Amino acid sequence: MGIFSFLKKAGAAMASSDAPTKTATPELSDEQKAAVLQNILTQNGLHVDGLCLQVEGDHVKVEGEVESQEVREKVILALGNVQGIAEVEDNLTVKQPEPEAQFYTVQRGDSLSKIAKKFYGDAMKYPVIFEANRPLLSDPDKIYPGQVLRIPPLNK
Repeated sequence: MGIFSFLKKAGAAMASSDAPTKTATPELSDEQKAAVLQNILTQNGLHVDGLCLQVEGDHVKVEGEVESQEVREKVILALGNVQGIAEVEDNLTVKQPEPEAQFYTVQRGDSLSKIAKKFYGDAMKYPVIFEANRPLLSDPDKIYPGQVLRIPPLNK
């Protein structure tokens, strides 16, 4: 639990279902933003029992219960890796606690193999990072500066 910071101008554009996909976040009300964010969670198969999303400007507060630490972290990333969101306040509870992953903000020139080399000492471990971020990542070559990724501990 805590507050996680994101780059407000990085990430997918947020749009309401009745607006073009490139609609800027400020045109949406906080209630519309919450509905769009809830839809993002649904589209990514991220289930939260008793989900409550509160949006105030660029700050999102999320409450509810998730099955695992992995789902908790993916919910935080799904909400924060959206243009216009600068902070995610995590008030989620986890049914089955497990070790937390590290979060890493992608820098210009990064690749998953470069990140794997930095965290695991082996560039060929990039599939671990890719799989840890699915379905939020659809392709290991499609990451962007400012995006925040989960870097799970290696199972030895």
